[in-house]
Amino acid sequence: MLHIRHPIILSPTHMITSLPIAFLMGQSPLELFSHGGPIMWPILVVSFLAITVVVERTLFLIRESRTREPAVTEKILELVENRDTEAAVRLGQRSRDYVARILVYALTHKEHSLNNAFIRAANKELARFQQGLAWLDTCITAAPLLGLLGTVTGMMATFGALGEGDIGASAGKITGGVGEALIATAAGLVIAILGLFPYNVLSARIESAKHDISDASNALEVILKKAEQPAENSVEAIAA
Repeated sequence: MLHIRHPIILSPTHMITSLPIAFLMGQSPLELFSHGGPIMWPILVVSFLAITVVVERTLFLIRESRTREPAVTEKILELVENRDTEAAVRLGQRSRDYVARILVYALTHKEHSLNNAFIRAANKELARFQQGLAWLDTCITAAPLLGLLGTVTGMMATFGALGEGDIGASAGKITGGVGEALIATAAGLVIAILGLFPYNVLSARIESAKHDISDASNALEVILKKAEQPAENSVEAIAA
């Protein structure tokens, strides 16, 4: 006697709940972290490192913005133009503005090498602005790569479960492997995307600082050149 097996018809509800996306729905952050697999731990470390750098750099920029004194910089250049270098140095020493500090260092060592002194002071100040930026760049690069690694390990777990033969009994492992892959990938991409915005803001702020320093350098060079011209003319007049 032949036994006719009727095909199993899955209801739409059963089909939806069997999809990996349903595995991700209704999950708390801790549950998502747990289901993301071991790769979530290095992703967590990378995220904490990125947050630390962003918070520290934000506080640094706020502090530098509050201590910025363009009027003092202009006054220093004005005093140099009036050949009162000592007064310009004293004024700059009382300021917390980074451009003023560079000018003070350059004017203090102008008898030896004004250009080299200015470059040395400028590099020192710019290093303060660039501090931590390499770490943030590394986090932005490493986060999606770690997510990709989680995808690979998750899919390896999935295919390992498929290789066991009984798909029905291994459905939980299969879904778990796909969910692990999706969670790790999403976590890595989220960290990279969120870290990209503050990285660009910090980079733009560094470029702004470079512009301010370059502008002060050009202004100081023009002023000193103007101050040297009368002296050269006097020497030529005496020689004539």
